[in-house]
Order: sequence, then C-alpha cells, then structure tokens
Amino acid sequence: MSADESVVDVKRYYPAKGRVILHLDMNAFYCSVHEAEDPEQYHRKPTAVAGSTELRKGIVVTCSYAARAVGVKTGMTVRQATQLCPDLILIRPDFDLYRTYSRAFLEIARSYTPLVEPVSIDECYLDITGSKSFGTPLDIAKELQGRIREQLLIPCSIGIAPNKLLAKMASDMKKPNGITVLRIREVPKLMWHRPCGELFGVGKKTAAKLERMGIRTIGELAKTDEDRLVHAFGTYGHAMKQAANGIDDGEVKPEREAVKSIGHSTTLPADVDTEEDVKRVLLNLADQVTRRIRRQHVLAHTIQLTIRSPDMKTITRSVTLETPTDDRNRMLEEALRLYHRHWKRGEPIRLLGITGQNLVIKEEAAVQLDLFDYEEQPKKDKLNETMDKIRDKYGENSLVTLGMLGDDPSVLLRNHKRRGTSLETDFLREWEQDNKKET
Repeated sequence: MSADESVVDVKRYYPAKGRVILHLDMNAFYCSVHEAEDPEQYHRKPTAVAGSTELRKGIVVTCSYAARAVGVKTGMTVRQATQLCPDLILIRPDFDLYRTYSRAFLEIARSYTPLVEPVSIDECYLDITGSKSFGTPLDIAKELQGRIREQLLIPCSIGIAPNKLLAKMASDMKKPNGITVLRIREVPKLMWHRPCGELFGVGKKTAAKLERMGIRTIGELAKTDEDRLVHAFGTYGHAMKQAANGIDDGEVKPEREAVKSIGHSTTLPADVDTEEDVKRVLLNLADQVTRRIRRQHVLAHTIQLTIRSPDMKTITRSVTLETPTDDRNRMLEEALRLYHRHWKRGEPIRLLGITGQNLVIKEEAAVQLDLFDYEEQPKKDKLNETMDKIRDKYGENSLVTLGMLGDDPSVLLRNHKRRGTSLETDFLREWEQDNKKET
C-alpha cells in the first residue's frame, strides 16, 4: 500500500463532520507513581496514600488496585483500611513527585495534538481530530498508553469518543490499562441499563432526587420529558437529558480560563456546634484558600462563608473588603464575623466553606494601607513566602499552627485531591502560563 493510500485508509476512521476526543486517566495515580519510583518495594502490593498514617487520624487518599481488590476504598480511615487489609503498606503523599509525573504525561499527550486540556493532576482530554498523521484513533491511544507505560512506568486508561462526556465515561469502563471506544449509537446498549449515579456529572444527591422521581436508570433519564427535568433541576435538567443521550458540545480547551474565585469546603464527619471547633475548621480553610490565592498571585476583595446544617439547610454570606487580601488571619477574622452574625450559636454544622471572590492581580491592585500596615506588610509577605516555599517542598502538612490540629477533614484531608480546584491542580495553570511565556 502506498503512502497516499495509507492516508486515505486512516481517514476512514475519522468523521467527516465532528470530532475525535480521547480522555486520558492515570490509574491509581499516586500509588502508581510510588510503585514506579520503587517497584521492588511496591510492585503489585496493596498500598494506600494517606495524609496521616496514624490509625486515629489517617484517611486514605487513594489506594492501589491490589488494595481495592480486598475492599479498601478512598475516604476510609486508616484503621478501617488496615482491618480489611492487614498487609496494607501506608505511604505519605509526595505532591512534588506527583506534579513531576503529571507534567511528564501531559508532555507526551501534547506530542500528538496541541489541543490538550488538563482537568486534574491525573487526567486530561485530547482532541485528535487533526492528528491523522499519527494513525487511527485506536493507533494513537495504544501508542500513547504504551509510551506512558514505557517512559513513566505507570498505567492509564483511555476513552475514545466523539465528545468529552463519552470519552470520560469510556475511560472508566476498563481499568487499569484499558482502552474503550464509545460511540453515540452505542449509548442505549452500553449505558442505559446503568443507574443514574453512574452518569458523569450526576452526584449522589441528584441521583437520589431522580430516584424519588421514579427515574432510576440512565435510559429512563434519557426518555424523561425535558420540561419535567427542568422544573425539578432548572437548566441542569436539560443538560442531564442531553448527557443521558450521549450528547455533549463541550470543546477541548487547551488554555484554562482565568480564575474567578478560589474556595475550599469540607463536610465534617461529625456535626460541630462549639465556637472552638468552628474556629479550628475555619482556620484550616482560610489557610488553604489564602495559600492558593498567593500561588495565583491574586488578592480577594470579597470573602464568602458557606454553612450547611445536618438537615441540608445551606446559607452563603459574604463581605466585601475595602482593601483586597491574601492574608490567612484577615480571611479567618472576616469569616468568623460572618459566622457570628448569621448563624445561631450552638446550632450544629455539617459543612463549612470559605471562598475568596472578586479576585484582582496582586501586581495591579492599588492596596491602600494605613501606617501600621505599611510597615508590617512586607514582613507578612516575607513570612508567607517562606512558609509557602517550605510547603511547596515538603507538603501542606509540613507547617501547621496549633489551632489547626483536630480530627475534621479540613485537617485530615489538607492534601486530598479536590478535582479541578485544589492546590494539586493549581500547578497546572502555573505550568501552562510558564510554557506560554517560553513560546
């Protein structure tokens, strides 16, 4: 077969109209990275990465497939996990190492197309519609998977589909080391019998509400009258019906959009009702949010507090400052003011969250300081810079203050991945900005 004939043959596998999207998902990423670094110690053994390896405080952030085979799951306490698997090897997280591997697999992905959209530290989308010179979509997926395995020694699963939604769903079908093709015409056969909770973007609460409406499967959701869904869920009802039918118009965006807000929230394992407990949680949240704000070189003009009660009553209250801030203590102070002003003392709390809004670039912000602040601000900035550098190198838990210590998830999951919003994914934005400057 001549080269021209080969190109024509490859074109048959690409649509005349439409796109070909890959979703690349690293399998048990943190544990796989540690295995790649030390195969003799970790290869095919049950491992778990935990923010703390203490039985009382430890929470499993992720675990290997060998651990999952005996019932260990993300979010379990270390005590529960070791009861299920006495041979479980506990590993402290190393986020610098994870970032190194994340950059490496993204570099490999970008060798096939410039249209690569990172969505977390361990996954990305690729639009390979214009990548015919590398072969068929399946050829590209196999080669991509093989290169990552050969060069980085970590496994990944890849979904191939005409849109991002189906590519994401496909990559979840075969793990680890799977490659799955999912076409829109196959959605009724492969997806409609599954529960609504398995549709990407449908959370537990939404799935429970759908079930109360008598809608249990993705197929039933796909056939439900759209007006009924919109009445119950607003515009999200339309999106859910589209998704259930395999329709998604979202494009792969190689450049991440500018950050509009930076926030963090935590659902507590036990309700809190004392000011001491609330202050500890808010201190941890303020610390994490301002840390991320400084990493983005911005300041927050508005501070928003979110509080949720055990019966799911949720309030959000905010205050706009005269001068924007990236200071933890200032954010904590304002969050506590909002708490005292808008929440009845002693009323139990299930969830707390803090968000910095109305962000402005620090270098461009005209910050008005009084005389005391003018003298003290450089000292605060230098201290924050030093603490941030230590945490960048040794992890988020390498520096904590006494008031942060406790058993709630704001402490235990300081290093836990919050997809698309956490410190662990903020570095992708910084890296992309640096690459853009170089080119």
